[in-house]
Amino acid sequence: MSLLTIGTVAFDALETPYGKTDKIIGGSCTYIALSSAFFLPKVNVVAVVGDDFPQAYMDTLTSKGIDLEGLQIKQGEKSFFWAGKYHNNMNSRDTLVTDLNVLADFKPAIPASYQDCEYLMLGNLTPQVQIEAIEGLAKRPKLIVMDTMNFWMDVAMDDLKRVLKMVDVLCINDEEARQLSEQYSLRTAAKLIMAMGPKTLIIKKGEHGALLFQDQNMFYCPALPLEEVFDPTGAGDTFVGGFIGYLAKTDDISFENMRKAIVYGSAMASFCVEKFGTERLLEITDQDLEGRVNEFRELARF
Repeated sequence: MSLLTIGTVAFDALETPYGKTDKIIGGSCTYIALSSAFFLPKVNVVAVVGDDFPQAYMDTLTSKGIDLEGLQIKQGEKSFFWAGKYHNNMNSRDTLVTDLNVLADFKPAIPASYQDCEYLMLGNLTPQVQIEAIEGLAKRPKLIVMDTMNFWMDVAMDDLKRVLKMVDVLCINDEEARQLSEQYSLRTAAKLIMAMGPKTLIIKKGEHGALLFQDQNMFYCPALPLEEVFDPTGAGDTFVGGFIGYLAKTDDISFENMRKAIVYGSAMASFCVEKFGTERLLEITDQDLEGRVNEFRELARF
């Protein structure tokens, strides 16, 4: 089943208690695409980079089945760049640099070959760009999943509420769910958020797992306790990429299958944090993933 993901392809510079990197490949679209491509022969991408983005990085993406026809390359401009430093507990970080560069005036241009997409994943972007992406498709996909963040709740709430009415699944963390709903109880928050438009809500709780809500149904997937968390960058995007990748592979959007997709997404995210950036995602084998999913099964079985 065809999957289109729209988000950022960027440079990151990271520092954690385990070390630091110079500029490496990052961005929401990158993590989502690499994760979902594990389940599919091809994933289509719409994003923008500058002419400073190395061909070697693009070759790495295409080697994993990621189609870059929709990647805009702006000549004479620089790619989006983010630098961050994580604290010792890995749950908090300081943003050191945010250079929007080409992202400042990004307009999603969806190629004709992507117009038949049945699954659409909207990475964390301005709500207006997410709206433009949906409106840029000739027909509505079978499933639209979106991510967002508390920053857009602060500065673009009206646009955010518009796009929420246009999507099927919203994926946010617990802090964002509480801000959006103005409720502390996540169960109460979920009801209010789903009333805003999305029929399904995923609330990520980081090292404490994830919650899935739909109508009166609820499912909890624990996080796998890891010996070391090397770099949490991109874990949330990897999670939702695995989620929608599994749904597209099985072409089943029932609540029961979404429960399985949450586990596969969590398994992919658990790999992501084991090395810097996207490095670990490039190494995973089918055997690795099934072994990790079995660990999740054993963790929750009683």
